[in-house]
Amino acid sequence: MSESPIIVSVEDGIATVTIDRPHRKNALSIAAANGLADAWDEIAVDDSIRVAIITSADCGVFSAGLDLKEATEVARDEGVDILSKMRDPFHERMHACPKPIIAAMTGSLMAGGMMMTLMADLRVGLKGTKAGITEVKIGRGTPWAAPALSMLPQPILMEIVLTGDLMPIERLHEYGFTNYLEDTPDAVRARALDLAIRIASGAPLSVTAAKASVRATMDLGVAAGLKEGQRLHEVVYASQDAIEGPKAFAQKRAPVWTGT
Repeated sequence: MSESPIIVSVEDGIATVTIDRPHRKNALSIAAANGLADAWDEIAVDDSIRVAIITSADCGVFSAGLDLKEATEVARDEGVDILSKMRDPFHERMHACPKPIIAAMTGSLMAGGMMMTLMADLRVGLKGTKAGITEVKIGRGTPWAAPALSMLPQPILMEIVLTGDLMPIERLHEYGFTNYLEDTPDAVRARALDLAIRIASGAPLSVTAAKASVRATMDLGVAAGLKEGQRLHEVVYASQDAIEGPKAFAQKRAPVWTGT
């Protein structure tokens, strides 16, 4: 059996998910897509994991999206679309993961590679690379692109989805699509790790509720999102950590979080 194209490692509460298909520009094969679905399922329920980073093997491309060669073979040999072979083709498990996710984009990204970054909560890009949603150039679809409307101006998103052209990551950064741009792949991963460490140092319940509240507002709108955010934070205000935080501040020491 071949090794899994998805590598997951966990250290100090930080899970790193790596797409390891540099020979295929980190394109998502059936095995890779299903490996990612498994990874997000595991990360979601593992209480020892506080935050996750998704990245890929260095090859100049973070992910080229769907493995079109395999898609052609599946259509030819089995008469079905490759998405039917994937348990989570639109990365809904990633979107639903309660843990914060940082995309360490160590190369250019397009199509399904762009889709994954839309499901992440923070993004670190590599200077000199490009990003785009190229489906119109190959007759595929983009039902998953809608969330980008909360991340990019409408005319810019329309240009991306209607032309299928790649844009310099620097242009998208100007619109706030990425948190940081770095000079090298190693610097991208280092910046993502720094963000992860800072997130992991926060009170677990507060971090979880903060992500859920922002996501709820994106999905529901401001009025309903505010109401849902208040509900999500009830467990935070009733927690022992809500007592520990102010106590540690008053005593001028680092808080000891228990997640309870």
